[in-house]
Amino acid sequence: MADEQIVIVGASLAGATAAETLRKNGWTGGIVLIGSESALPYERPPLSKDVLLGKAETGSAQLHDQQWYDDNTIDLRLGTTVTAIDPAAHTVTLDDGSQLSYGKLLIATGSRVRELDVPGADLPGVHYLRTAEESQALDDAYAAKPRVVVVGAGWIGLEAASAARERGCEVTVVEPQSTALAAVLGEEVGELFAEFHRQHGVQFRFGTGVEGFEGTDKVTGVKVTGGEVIPADLVIVGVGVRPNTELAEAAGIEVATPDNGSGIVTGPDLQTKVADVYAAGDVVRWDHPLFGRSVRVEHWQNAKDTGAAAAKSMLGQDVSHDAIPFFFTDQFDLGMEYVGEVPRGTSYQVVLRGDPKSGAYVAFWLADDHHVLAGMHVNTWGATDAIRDLVRSGKEVDPDRLADTSVELSEV
Repeated sequence: MADEQIVIVGASLAGATAAETLRKNGWTGGIVLIGSESALPYERPPLSKDVLLGKAETGSAQLHDQQWYDDNTIDLRLGTTVTAIDPAAHTVTLDDGSQLSYGKLLIATGSRVRELDVPGADLPGVHYLRTAEESQALDDAYAAKPRVVVVGAGWIGLEAASAARERGCEVTVVEPQSTALAAVLGEEVGELFAEFHRQHGVQFRFGTGVEGFEGTDKVTGVKVTGGEVIPADLVIVGVGVRPNTELAEAAGIEVATPDNGSGIVTGPDLQTKVADVYAAGDVVRWDHPLFGRSVRVEHWQNAKDTGAAAAKSMLGQDVSHDAIPFFFTDQFDLGMEYVGEVPRGTSYQVVLRGDPKSGAYVAFWLADDHHVLAGMHVNTWGATDAIRDLVRSGKEVDPDRLADTSVELSEV
């Protein structure tokens, strides 16, 4: 029956996780999973890590093979784009003009890279890193050991830079802010990452913008603020992503403005204000019951968590999604896990536990009332659960005890 069919727009990690969760929780009705890419649903972290290092093929990032979707009676439609949602009629329109009816609809359309609008941006050799196809193209290009310029010292930029250096490339990172990861970690901790990369041969140009890309048949250089041209055989642009909210907005589903962090607005149950329509993954901005404010998270764990939570909510289960944001990175011999969130514009105190020069330490971000907003370990495995407990507790902590490695985190 059409009214018993669940349609998932976005064959993403969030969308595929939702489909899997529906089946595991006893849903026997129809599931249609629609994706604009031709590749089977996959996870993105390996694309900027093992694939770029030449250690894995893009296929290794697949969640399931085609047989799994067949066995679970999931109608997987790849290379297909949803062009419109009609909430009143409970239908979606596909790019071939056909329509599908739904009983419940999940929007898991993810996000796309922010592109630079500068001269030469369309030159061959200027790459972005978001899809499996783009990751494979970079992996192939790294093999020739080109001179690489990375635009943006965020997570993707630094992962791409570290992989390029490990592949033997000369690497320069251009970033308009004062140091690496300044918007996410702040200047003090961001500079620790910048210095770590310098020790591995990465060159930085901080406080520097990009005016354009030079070249005719392919990119040969990056023109930066002041007119200097940095020679480049390969450019990787990593200047963030934007959530794909246009489909929802056109359907009259509430979307937050960019000033308010963007994203499809939902309650803690991941349901929008439009009946029978839910959202998950990079695209959702939900009311977080623990934080008392709305949040939107652009990381792997969030895609899995919200995909599963939205599926349970669609099945009528009581869902109040309060997962603490979590993400990780691997760069050279550094492994990091971060738990929590520091809202933009929030004043905070950074507390370091351990000596960063040793290569293993923990950083905490404390609010003015000394409760832990977020914590991050670097090569200090086993600390994540204790960090998460501190964030979730919301309790005031003593910064001196937090920094004291002789005091167990569980006792702080």
